Amino acid sequence: MGVMSASYVNSGEEYDRDMRYVPDRITAEPGVSADPYRGEGYHRGGAIEAPTWPVEPGRYRLVAAPACPWANRSIIVRGLLGLEDVISLGKPGPVHDESSWNFHLDPGGVDPVLGIERVQQAYFARFPDYPRGITVPAIVDVPSGKLVTNDFPWITHDLFFEWRDHQRPDPPDLWPDDCREEMEEVMQRVFTDVNNGVYRCGFAGTQESYAEAHDRLFAALDWLEERLADRRYLMGDAITEADIRLFTTLVRFDAVYHGHFKCNRNKLTEMPVLHAYTRDLFRTPGFGETIDFDQIKAHYYVCHTDINPSRIIPRGPDLSLWYDA
Repeated sequence: MGVMSASYVNSGEEYDRDMRYVPDRITAEPGVSADPYRGEGYHRGGAIEAPTWPVEPGRYRLVAAPACPWANRSIIVRGLLGLEDVISLGKPGPVHDESSWNFHLDPGGVDPVLGIERVQQAYFARFPDYPRGITVPAIVDVPSGKLVTNDFPWITHDLFFEWRDHQRPDPPDLWPDDCREEMEEVMQRVFTDVNNGVYRCGFAGTQESYAEAHDRLFAALDWLEERLADRRYLMGDAITEADIRLFTTLVRFDAVYHGHFKCNRNKLTEMPVLHAYTRDLFRTPGFGETIDFDQIKAHYYVCHTDINPSRIIPRGPDLSLWYDA
């Protein structure tokens, strides 16, 4: 989730992600969804009271930069559920400044539906003094041009639960009832030690915090390597939300996290089970086509100037293995 204000190295400090988001939700019925699971460990204790917006096909635009792993989740879920004709997709380019993601890859540098140059404009249309980072994914109300929510775990949760009437026939069951409690525990560890763990390595401000984050990351990867040794997906024989959340970090691992974020005990290609698992997902319809390694590398190596002040994008690693038969 491209957080401009949070993605900096603070010397002498451990990296601490700002987890405060606009909590609005888009729901099929007024009020808070009865399902309390978020899968990230936020707002423990169940659903939270927040303003709701009505489900209306064609009203909302998902703004999600393919370069960003947190936004990449929402692109995958939207596609797997067949919501492409129901919720439009705006794609900010991979390179942003300290203020905002922007649409520099679109003709004229303007999103063709929202008519804005910067994601920040949708935030300010609703909150003129919005104090935190301009993040993606974000859902924008097209008629007003105002941000609805940037609460990324709820976005994918609600695409599944609240937009059921508009999904394709027989969509995948991304939140199966029979393993929900275990899936919640798996996703919480994946978020804490893997999804956010790579950032805790990369933006560590002390040797000690880096070492602690590095060791936790690889302990979690070893746990996942063992867990997946006798099952195809994290929860068994079918893809769930847990796999989507893990995939977007693993597919970026060798391209950026191993070198750029110093997550270098080993590469993903040196973990045979996790590597095979990620390649399997990459070749599953709805996953690999959302990945643009050029954009991913440009985002990390160009935008994180405190880590890579030269903004030089490395030529490696060899990414052909993702596409080889």
